[in-house]
Amino acid sequence: MRLRLGRKASAEIEGKRKKVVLRQGAKVREGPTRNQRSLRFGEESWAALPSLELDTGTAFSIALWYYQPKVVGTFAVMGQSDPDDHSRGWTLISRSRQLVLTLTGEKPAPEKPASSVQIRPINTRRLPPGEWTHIVLTYDGSGERAGLALYWNGETIESQGSEYFTRVEGSIRNDQPLYLGRGLTKVGDLAVPEVSSFSGGGIADLRIFNRALSAREARVVSLWPSLEGAGNKNAQALTPEERSALRLYYLAVEDDPYRRLMTRAREIEKEWREVRRRGGITHVMQEKADSQPEAHVLYRGLYDQPRELVKARTPSALHPMPASWPRNRLGLARWLVDPSNPLTARVVVNRYWQEVFGIGLVETSDDFGSQGRRPSHPALLDWLAVEFRRSDWDIKRFFHTLVTSATYRQAAALTPGKLEKDPRNLLLSRGPSFRMDGEMIRDYALAASGLLVRKIGGPSVRPYQPEGVWKRVAMPTSNTRIYQPDSGSKLYRRSLYTFWKRSAPPASMEIFNAPTREHATVRRERTNTPLQALVTMNDTQFVEAARYLAQRAMRDAGADFDRRLDFITTRLMARELNAVERAVARRTYRQFVEHYGSNTREAGKLLATGESAPDEALPPAESAAWTMLTSQLMNLDEVLNK
Repeated sequence: MRLRLGRKASAEIEGKRKKVVLRQGAKVREGPTRNQRSLRFGEESWAALPSLELDTGTAFSIALWYYQPKVVGTFAVMGQSDPDDHSRGWTLISRSRQLVLTLTGEKPAPEKPASSVQIRPINTRRLPPGEWTHIVLTYDGSGERAGLALYWNGETIESQGSEYFTRVEGSIRNDQPLYLGRGLTKVGDLAVPEVSSFSGGGIADLRIFNRALSAREARVVSLWPSLEGAGNKNAQALTPEERSALRLYYLAVEDDPYRRLMTRAREIEKEWREVRRRGGITHVMQEKADSQPEAHVLYRGLYDQPRELVKARTPSALHPMPASWPRNRLGLARWLVDPSNPLTARVVVNRYWQEVFGIGLVETSDDFGSQGRRPSHPALLDWLAVEFRRSDWDIKRFFHTLVTSATYRQAAALTPGKLEKDPRNLLLSRGPSFRMDGEMIRDYALAASGLLVRKIGGPSVRPYQPEGVWKRVAMPTSNTRIYQPDSGSKLYRRSLYTFWKRSAPPASMEIFNAPTREHATVRRERTNTPLQALVTMNDTQFVEAARYLAQRAMRDAGADFDRRLDFITTRLMARELNAVERAVARRTYRQFVEHYGSNTREAGKLLATGESAPDEALPPAESAAWTMLTSQLMNLDEVLNK
């Protein structure tokens, strides 16, 4: 669409001219150049143009010459929005000599507000009052804040607004006219003009394109008056500005290979934004270049009674920081891993030892100070720290050293003599034995059954969880008030990727002593409660894993009982059962078969647990019996303990 201003105003849309209605004293006057006319506004004046079919998913660009009034205020420059539908549409407003373009989508539900995105120049760029400025605003149809761009006089302007990848949800399309010099607002049941004192403002050469203009095309549109004057001149008579305008015009309009390259560049830009939007946003701080970090000693800790001034430095009890290093976070990082500092490596290897053996060489892994425990094996701790540092802090190599050591490969069997002399295994008289963490127990069940999705990376997921856990602690307007479990492969991702709400952690993890994440936790507590057995025997994730493993055994190990049992125990315990254990398992299985043979409804209910589909080709009673037997095996201490 193009606004044409002669003795009368008209709008040209797809080659057809339509009348423009001027109201309350809007006039056609001289424009920014000698050959241009402009629409100038007085008090409460405005103009109405035909409705445009602009929508969230369609790209468009708005180009115009804009005259900023000399008075400071908020002006409704133009817009097409529906006040009866929560202002759905788009508006262009001048606020404190800054242009703000807002896209507002339809309201999705009564309890949710309509979504919108904005674009505005950074605070240091303001429109000069009493002057003409050529403006181009582009939108690529993505619905994202990142899909909006702003150009002044052909120059790309850095902009600000809501978060870069914020999206407008729903359609912005409406059937309202395109108004110049006013917007609409709702007063009672009537849509009335939003009078913004646009007196003295002006619009000229308004063009609305059905695509997002590139930066070069925006430059061409801003130089259009020069192009019109240069068309009738020979090459020698062209001014430098006209030569530049013609060159840009040729590249943007006439050169097909260049246009194809620009189209591909826009596609790549859109793909890049999609990749970025799926990832997280990392906020990075930097040091102030014009100041040094400093603080005051506070008298009795009172913030309003500062005493002597102190500057950034390391504790005097430890090795000094070289004078050439900066007294900031970079200098601190270097100091932490400096070969002269033995503490960092000692703390790290002690925590890794704790993960493998259940208790650190220094039991108080969160406190290496004077109030912490002394190391049980000081020489071993020193050797591990030195080796870890010599290997260039190679974590995989360090863990390989631990798990292949003779100390780790000892039998975990406890004898009366070991119990008397080393009840807590502080002297490492036997192999480690301790209950695994909640995340490990869940992942072990999924891995043994074959359900675990081993994909690395990706967004957080929402596995099974009891209903109402989030609702009890959430605010009414919270976006995490209702827990909606995921489906498909997301249910079987590693526990590392489970979405974690601090005020309502995953219930099964909390029962197994997972920290609340309200503060850093170096050493977890380990308790044994009946609730833990209720989780591993009744939680949907564990029942489904037992059923999936049981039916795998029925399909892959043949019809023989012992072969099926070996298939299951090898995956759960890395061994086969002895004769006594095998007899107990056989007797238990027969009892379950007898029970579910006469209770087919209960068998069907058990096999339907979880989202993964059960194998209906297998006998229901046998499947249910093998599921319950597998569940019992999964609850053995040998499976739950490391």
